[in-house]
Amino acid sequence: MGYIEGFVVAVPTANRDAYRAVAAKAWVLLKEFGATRQVECWGDDVPDGKLTDFRRAVQANADETVVFSWIEFPSREVRDESHRRMMQDPRMKELDMPFDGKRMIFGGFAPVFDERA
Repeated sequence: MGYIEGFVVAVPTANRDAYRAVAAKAWVLLKEFGATRQVECWGDDVPDGKLTDFRRAVQANADETVVFSWIEFPSREVRDESHRRMMQDPRMKELDMPFDGKRMIFGGFAPVFDERA
């Protein structure tokens, strides 16, 4: 079932095209370092919750859109090695992130159920 790296980030709505361009550039590295899939989802139905929600989790401002994304890897070991290699790769410095990375939340997840129609 592999391993999933999940992310939630607030991106200025005006930076949608820039975000997609950076995601496409990042995919070149991710694929090279072992990722098998990258999915970037632009929020279009992200409701406010009563106790917590995606917007609050990343302290999204009114002019920002919540992005939910994940990267699939064959295993946690491949993900860990991918991180190590990416942090050492000079091409990472060329990726100008169009959002405030300090408010990004992320983590690694081991799938417990994975079915498709």
